[in-house]
Amino acid sequence: MKKSVFFGALTVAGLAAGAAAAATLDDVKARGKLNCGVATGVPGFAAPDAAGEWAGFDVAVCRAVAAAIFNDPKAVEFIPTTGKTRFTALASGEIDMLARNTTWTFSRDTDLKFDFVGVNYYDGQGFIVPKALGVSSAKELDGATVCIQTGTTTELNLADFFRINNISYEPVPIETNAEAQQQYLAGACDTYTTDASGLAATRSTFEAPGDHVILPEIISKEPLGPLVRHGDSEWGDIVRWTFNALVAAEEYGVTSANVAEMSSAPGDNPEVNRLLGTEGDLGAMIGLDAAWAKNAIAAVGNYGEIFEATIGESTPIGLARGLNAQYTNGGLLYAPPFR
Repeated sequence: MKKSVFFGALTVAGLAAGAAAAATLDDVKARGKLNCGVATGVPGFAAPDAAGEWAGFDVAVCRAVAAAIFNDPKAVEFIPTTGKTRFTALASGEIDMLARNTTWTFSRDTDLKFDFVGVNYYDGQGFIVPKALGVSSAKELDGATVCIQTGTTTELNLADFFRINNISYEPVPIETNAEAQQQYLAGACDTYTTDASGLAATRSTFEAPGDHVILPEIISKEPLGPLVRHGDSEWGDIVRWTFNALVAAEEYGVTSANVAEMSSAPGDNPEVNRLLGTEGDLGAMIGLDAAWAKNAIAAVGNYGEIFEATIGESTPIGLARGLNAQYTNGGLLYAPPFR
C-alpha cells in the first residue's frame, strides 16, 4: 500500500510539473510569436538593419526557435534590453528567452533562477584603446579612466584584474554599447572594456577602425549563451535543442541550401535522419512536429553559416572561429547526440 501511495504521489507531482513546464510554450503559441530579449544594438550580434529588421548572430537563435515552433522565423518580437534590465525582463515574463551576449555564471544560473541552454559564443573580456595612447598592454593602464557597462560581469572582472596587478583605474559607468562607443570616441575614457567580440563589433563601426587597438590581454572566461527561466523544463528543452540542432547541422554538413533535399531523400546517417525528422519521433518528445529542426536550419542556416554571415572573417566584425570552431577543427563546439 505504501508503495502505491508513493508512486501515486509521484504521478500527481509529475503531472503538476508537466503542466507547469508547458506554460511558456502554450503562452508563445497562444500569442502567435516569440518574445526574445536582445541587446540594444551590437553590430553583428543584434542590431536592426536599415529597414528596421533585427539581424545578427544572437538574433538568429531567436529566429531559429520561432521557426522550430511556427515554421516562421519572423514570428518574433525583439525586445532590446540593457545589462541592468535584461534579467528583470526575463524573470518577469516580459520575454520568453534572452539571447544577448550574456555570460553563464554560477550565481546567474542558481541565485537568479535562470537556466542557460548552451554556449553559442566562447569569449573573454578585453580592452580597446586609441592607438595614439601608446599603450600595448592592459597592465600599462594604471590610473586610466575606463568605460564600463553597469550590471555586467565585466565590472567584477575589471576590479579583479586591476587589483591583482596592483594598479588603479577610474570607472566611467555607461548603460549601453552605443553610449560606451560615444563616450570612448569623445575621450571621456581612455579605454573601453567588454567581451572581445563586442570590442571587435564596436570597432567595426568606427570611422577609422585602424586608429584603435584591442589589447592582447583576455582577462576572463565569458561563455555567452541564451537563457530561460527556471521551472519550465519543456521550454528550456525547446530552446536548448534548437540551438544544438544548428551546431549538429554544421557537423553533419546540413545547410540551409541542402536541408530540403536531405529531408525529402533521407540518407544513410541515422543521426541526420533523426535530426531532420525523417526517422524517429524527437519532435514529439518536445511538443513540436517532426520538421522542427529542419525548419530552424532552413530559416537561419547551421551554426557555421550564421557565424560567417554575421561576425565571421569576411564581415566587418572579422572574427575567426577560434574556440567557436567545431571540436573536429580544434574548437569547443559540439552538440549532444540526437537519439
